[in-house]
Amino acid sequence: MVATPLEQFEILPLFSLILGEKFAFTNASFFLVIAVATVLSILYLGIGHHATILPNRWQALLETLYEFVLDRVQDTIGEKGYRYFPWIFVTFLFLLTCNRRGRIPYTFTVTSHLIITFGFGRATFIGINIVAFREHGLHFFSFFLPKEAPLALSPFLVRIEFISYIFRVVSLSVRLFANRRSGHTLLKILAGFSWSRISIGGIFYVLQLFPLAVVFALTGLELGIAFLQAYVWTILVCIYLNDAIHLH
Repeated sequence: MVATPLEQFEILPLFSLILGEKFAFTNASFFLVIAVATVLSILYLGIGHHATILPNRWQALLETLYEFVLDRVQDTIGEKGYRYFPWIFVTFLFLLTCNRRGRIPYTFTVTSHLIITFGFGRATFIGINIVAFREHGLHFFSFFLPKEAPLALSPFLVRIEFISYIFRVVSLSVRLFANRRSGHTLLKILAGFSWSRISIGGIFYVLQLFPLAVVFALTGLELGIAFLQAYVWTILVCIYLNDAIHLH
């Protein structure tokens, strides 16, 4: 029996190895490997030897996602964003796969853990800063002082802009983590409540139908939100890249 709705997020070791120090291969690691394998399989089935002039189902799916992300990059960054499109596209596919796979019973949602989303957010933030310094050098620091701002206010404005800039890591990681964690927790609470009503019996057989119906409705909503969160991540990355390239 599950004692708490948060038990589904527990990271458990599947097996351990001794490599200088103890190394544990956990359920989170296992589903990360599955997510990578799934993305590679989709790419292979879409653009590998199975690709045809008349697109098959996998090819049509991949081309649809490809054009969707490419349009976002073009609209947000412009032509200079094309060189970063492979990174953005693969990240979108990976997060979408992790989010959607977490809706399958008895699986593990890796994006429901802050350490994982923060790792992705930090790596993305570092990469964007590398792009910014490669494009502009030390002139990139002018980004922290708005144009035509009074010099007397510059010490305060620079601090505010710098803090908001650093918090971009939080906007990337916490939004995804909190959404996945809260959605799964709510579904678990409602499902547990419905099951407890069934165990009581009597009139509660009928009363449990309402929370059960809510569970099914929220499950459909969560499938849409899984795509939406990958989309929001992609949009934010494009916006931050646009700032790094054009210094807007």
